[in-house]
Amino acid sequence: MKNQVQLITYVDRLGGRRDSADLKRLKTLLCDAASPLGGVFGGVHLLPFFHAIDGADAGFDPIDHTQVDPRLGGWEDIQALTDGLDVMADVIVNHMSAESPQFLDYSEKGEASAYAGLFLTLDAVFPQGASERELLAVYRPRPGLPLTYAALKNGERRILWTTFTAAQIDIAVRHPQGRAYLTGILKAFADNGIRMVRLDAVGYAIKKAGASCFMMPETFDFIGEFAAEARALGIEVLVEIHSYFQRQIDIASKVDWVYDFALPPLVLHAFSFRTAAALKRWIAIRPTNALTVLDTHDGIGIIDIGADASDREAHPGLVPPDELDALVDRIHAASQGQSRQATGAAASNLDLYQVNCTFFDAMGRDETAYLLARALQFFLPGVPQVYYVGLLAGHNDMDLLARTQVGRDINRHYYDEAEIARDCERPVVRRLIELIRLRNTHPAFGGRFEVEPGAADELCLRWHQGDAWATLRINFASLAHELSHSADDGDPQRFAFS
Repeated sequence: MKNQVQLITYVDRLGGRRDSADLKRLKTLLCDAASPLGGVFGGVHLLPFFHAIDGADAGFDPIDHTQVDPRLGGWEDIQALTDGLDVMADVIVNHMSAESPQFLDYSEKGEASAYAGLFLTLDAVFPQGASERELLAVYRPRPGLPLTYAALKNGERRILWTTFTAAQIDIAVRHPQGRAYLTGILKAFADNGIRMVRLDAVGYAIKKAGASCFMMPETFDFIGEFAAEARALGIEVLVEIHSYFQRQIDIASKVDWVYDFALPPLVLHAFSFRTAAALKRWIAIRPTNALTVLDTHDGIGIIDIGADASDREAHPGLVPPDELDALVDRIHAASQGQSRQATGAAASNLDLYQVNCTFFDAMGRDETAYLLARALQFFLPGVPQVYYVGLLAGHNDMDLLARTQVGRDINRHYYDEAEIARDCERPVVRRLIELIRLRNTHPAFGGRFEVEPGAADELCLRWHQGDAWATLRINFASLAHELSHSADDGDPQRFAFS
């Protein structure tokens, strides 16, 4: 993976049109020298582009995980994109669509189906039956049990395991059919030039009677085996887990890459509470084989800096509970209450551990603070990713939220080409692009990182390699700041945030 900033985007939501080959359009946008975004990024994470992109969960419920949605283009367009960029794709490990041909065949034929072992049932996990205590021990990020009563087309009645929604049927990943299904996805990706994958929802992939069914030792074993299979095909693996911060550290030691999901709420905490203390504690222990993010297609994680729900006394969070609660309220206030309409039980949103809001609005549309947050993200060890809405300093899409009543859609705006062109002329976006280019090209970022000593409200990050150096200083109490770096002419240069 290149040590350069990556973009995270839906293919059809960044300059796309449903009546055209959006992958070709995206390649022009990101690779054409005449485009305002041409050559800005070293890689791109394409959010689900599989058939179909407009299911129950915006492509995260694939009907056919090995087919490009024809409205976007074909595999030849993915291959063309890999000529100029590192391309990452999702392997949706835990589930597939209830509209998939495999599940439809199972529904019609029951146990006589060739895919009968592919889908996880309650009996498969609890062959002796499940007690109330055992069912309550199962961790789920949403209210209720991860089970759906289903009347199959052949008349059979089954209780299916559905971690997320009834439209997303969990896969028996340890069954030979489950293994063959996932191997087929990896091979299709490798054959078409994809060299990085994100394992979506992998923390829930293994189920075990009497256990939490989330990030158990058996889950780590499965991740290790799957990652080894991917590496044998020349593919690096990113594991996506929202969980207690120590668990992220543990996971990072076993995989190629993890997300630094603690960073977004800690950055907001630092600006909101005018202190770098919690952020500096995290920087001292965080894994460095991390993709740093401030925003993604999901919400801003709260669980990632909170106490461990299994034992809050023994395993406290990175910030105190009262400050965590206050932080959520301050995000709602900064967004003029818009995020409150998309978070918690609102707007059919069931991801109770996330706040749904664009990061720019979560920071109260303060352009200087927003650029400082991005600079901080880019200075931490790891590979930065920037979400397409964050790239354009996007606002909450209240119209889309009203139409869909899906909380996360507040941060999943559809940009047409004219809107992209206009936003790229905004000063905050122009400076962010300059900051990305600096991160991608300055030799200091390939050298040694250090945090300089300072007061609790001060943060000073420094990179140096040979004569090249770059330093970021932020005082969160006064918001005084400076980003300076070496230049070819020998005179230090400063980056202008405003």
